[in-house]
Amino acid sequence: MSRDVVFPTGRQALYERNRYSPAIRSNGFLFVSGQVGSLPDGAPEADLEAQVKLAFTNLNAILEAAGCSFKDVVDVTVFLVNPEAIFDRVWPVVMSHWGEAPYPTLTGVGVTWLYGFQFEIKVIARIP
Repeated sequence: MSRDVVFPTGRQALYERNRYSPAIRSNGFLFVSGQVGSLPDGAPEADLEAQVKLAFTNLNAILEAAGCSFKDVVDVTVFLVNPEAIFDRVWPVVMSHWGEAPYPTLTGVGVTWLYGFQFEIKVIARIP
């Protein structure tokens, strides 16, 4: 089994500082670490909806670096801080990035802390 790390352009320092791989390509699949709405310096985007959009921008950069797009995603896990308070604001933004059916599988998890963020998305994609 081979493991190949995928880095999005311009974000290597963030991943080196935090000591994890943004994504691993293995056996025809891409396993993407949780992506948040982080600015280039790693700080959270303050506005909730903009934070979710930026999380998708960061996710899509990794997918693109691996030769994939969101249409190749087969499994999604989202993490929400205080979901009962933010879900109605977050979900329309998520759906605007979702694409057409067939949709990926989805697991939503309510959490109490995400290192200053309110939303995180983690995916597994099939490499075309």
